[in-house]
Amino acid sequence: MVTVLREPKSCEHHAEPDLLDRDHSTLAFNERVLNWAVREDVPLLERLRYLCIVSSNLDEFFEVRAEPHLAANQANEHKGQFSVGSFERLADALHRLVDSQYTLYNSKLMPAFEAQGIKIVAHGERSPAQKQWVDQFFERELRPLLIPVGLDPSHPFPQVANKSLNFIVRLSGKDAFGRENEIAIVKVPRVLPRLIRLPDRVSEGKTLFVSLSSVLRSHLVDLFVGRTVSQFSQFRVTRHSDLAVDEEDVKNLRTALRQGLVHRHYGQAVRLEVSAGCSEYLSSFLLKQFELPPKALYRVHGPVNLVRLTQLIDLVDRPDLCFSPYTPAYPLQMNQGLSIFEQLKRADILIHQPFESFDGVLEFLRQAVHDPQVLAIKQTIYRTGSDPQIMDLLREAVRRGKEVTVVVELKARFDEEANINVAEMLEAIGAQVLYGVVGLKTHAKMMLVTRREGRSLKRYGHMSTGNYNPRTARLYTDISHITADTALTTDMEHVFVHLASQSRLPRLSKLWMAPFHLHRNLLEKIHVLGKAAKSGKSARIVAKMNSLTDEDLIRSLIDAGRQGVKIDLIVRGACMLPAQVAGHTDNIRVRSIIGRFLEHTRVFYFRHDDAEELYLSSADWMNRNMVRRVELAWPVTDPVQRQRIVDECLVAYLHDGVDAWELGADGTYARVLTVGKKAAHGAQAALMARYSPTDIPHQGA
Repeated sequence: MVTVLREPKSCEHHAEPDLLDRDHSTLAFNERVLNWAVREDVPLLERLRYLCIVSSNLDEFFEVRAEPHLAANQANEHKGQFSVGSFERLADALHRLVDSQYTLYNSKLMPAFEAQGIKIVAHGERSPAQKQWVDQFFERELRPLLIPVGLDPSHPFPQVANKSLNFIVRLSGKDAFGRENEIAIVKVPRVLPRLIRLPDRVSEGKTLFVSLSSVLRSHLVDLFVGRTVSQFSQFRVTRHSDLAVDEEDVKNLRTALRQGLVHRHYGQAVRLEVSAGCSEYLSSFLLKQFELPPKALYRVHGPVNLVRLTQLIDLVDRPDLCFSPYTPAYPLQMNQGLSIFEQLKRADILIHQPFESFDGVLEFLRQAVHDPQVLAIKQTIYRTGSDPQIMDLLREAVRRGKEVTVVVELKARFDEEANINVAEMLEAIGAQVLYGVVGLKTHAKMMLVTRREGRSLKRYGHMSTGNYNPRTARLYTDISHITADTALTTDMEHVFVHLASQSRLPRLSKLWMAPFHLHRNLLEKIHVLGKAAKSGKSARIVAKMNSLTDEDLIRSLIDAGRQGVKIDLIVRGACMLPAQVAGHTDNIRVRSIIGRFLEHTRVFYFRHDDAEELYLSSADWMNRNMVRRVELAWPVTDPVQRQRIVDECLVAYLHDGVDAWELGADGTYARVLTVGKKAAHGAQAALMARYSPTDIPHQGA
C-alpha cells in the first residue's frame, strides 16, 4: 500500500514537503481495489471481478503512463520527472503488484472456486473423455482460424496487436524445404472466447472450463507436422496507446482520429507478458524483437490476460456467489405522474446515482422530446456506452422537428471510435454536431432544453458529475442536478454558444468554467479561507474527487492547512498531497473509499464561520482538467438540497468504517476498521439501505 515519494527537488522550497508520486499513488489505488479480491466477506465471483478490474486498470496504466519512463530509460536520460531511476522504481512496484495478483489467483481464488465445484481444468488434469472433447473442439473451432508463421527472411516477425494473445514456439528439426528456421509465432484471433465451458456429459456433475491458451498449448504439436516443439510460451505485448493528434494541423479531426485508431493497436511496446516457465532464450528473443529492457518483462503464473476471466462471471449461474441484486429507487424528488417542467418550477431535482435511478435523467430528456412546446435540445456527449436509449431519443427529437445540437468529444480516451460513430449517426439524421474547442477536451456534462411558455422562452438544464451513460450510471456514484434556475441555465446557454462559435465567453453569473475560471476560483476560495483561519475564524474545506494531482491546488491546500483551515479530502485514486506530515499538513486528512460502486462524485464544500458554499463539478483537481479541458462547477444554493449532499456525499464517507482507507504521514494507506461494540458503518451500504430499505444488498461486514 505504499506511495513512493518523489526525489527531493533542488530548489528554494526546501521547507515544503515533497509531493507524493502520481504514478505510485495510482498503483496504491489499485492495491486498495485488489483488497476487495482478498476480502473473504466479499462474494467469490465479485472477488474475481475486482481482480479483473485491477488487471484492466493496469492495462490502461501501461498504455497511457509507462511510455515516458521507458523512453527515459532507453535513452539513459533524465527528462523532468522521468529517468532510469523512475523507470526502475515503477517497474519494481508493478512487478510486486502483478505478483500479488497471481498469488491471490492461484492460492486463494482458484481453490475457493474448486471448493464450489467450479474449476478451470488444466490439460494434465483432464479425463480421457474431457481430452477427447477438447480435441474435437480444437479441430472444429480453432484449427481453421490458426495460421502459424515460421520466421525466416521472407517471413519476418509478424505485427502483433496490442494486448492480443499469441504463442511463440521453438522448433527442432527441419522444415519442408530442409531449413532449420526454429522460431514460429501463432497469433490467436480475438474473436475466440478465452474460456470454454465443458459440456455436462464430461463435467462429472461440476462446472468445468478449459482456457483457450491451455487448449492451444496442448495442440501446438498438431500445428507443426514433422517438427518437434522444444519450447513454447504464450505472450502478450502492451503498447503505448494514447492517441496524439495535432488538432491545429488537421483539416478534419474526425478523419484524423479514425486514421489514428488504425495505428493504436501497433504503437510502441511498453510491456511484455509471458508464461512463468518461458525459457530465457524465448523471452530474450521477444524482448529484443519489441526493443524492451528486462524489467519490462512480466512472467505470470496463469493466463497472461486476467481481464478476460470476467467471462467466468458471466458463464457461471451462481447468484449466491455474487452481490445481491440492487434495484435503484426511482428519484425521490420526481413525481412520475407530473410534468418534470411543472415540478422544476417549484424546486430543483437532485438524483444521487446509482442509489437513485438514471431513469430520471432519461425521463427528463424523454419528456423534452415528446413535449410539442420544446423547441431545442442541446447536449454534451463524452462517453455514452453501448446503450442506445439517449441516441434513440435524440433521433426522435430530430424527427419531431426540434433543433438538436450535440457537442461530441471525439477524444474521450478509448471511446474515440464509439464517439465517432455517434457523431456520424447524429449528423446523418440532421442534428447539429460540434466537436468543441481546438486543443481542449469537452468533459463538462450538461443538457439544456428550451421550451416555449406563453410568449416567452424558458430554459431547463441538467448538469452532472458523470457521463450520459446508462450502464455506468448503475455502477458509478454521481449526482445529477436538474434545474430551472434562470442564472444557471443562462450560463449554460452561454457555454453552448461559446463551444459552437468559439466567440468570447460572456461573464458567467454562477458557473465556474475551465479553462477560464475554475482553477482561479478554487485557488481564491482556498486562499480566502486560509486568511480567515489565520485571523482566528472557523474555516473548513471538504472536497471529494477522483484524483488530486494539480500542484498549485495542492500547495494552496497545504498553505491553508498551516493557517488553521481544517481540511478533509476524499480522493478515490491518485493523490499527490502528503497528509498528516508534522509541521506541514497536520490539519489535512486524506481518505479513499473503495466500495461496491465506483466513487465518481465531485463535491467541493467551503465553510467560513456559518457561511457555507457547496459546488458540484465534472472536474477532478488535476492540471489537465483545469487547463486542457472544458469543465464546469456549479453551486447548490438551496439549503435543504445542499445539506442532503453534505450528508450523503461527505459526512457519510468521512465516517465510513468499512470501505475507507486513510493516507498516513509515511505516504502509505491503511484501511480504517471500526473497533468496539458499535457496528461498522459503510457509506455505500447505508445509502443503499436508505433508498431501498427492503432490499439491502451485501456490502461487506
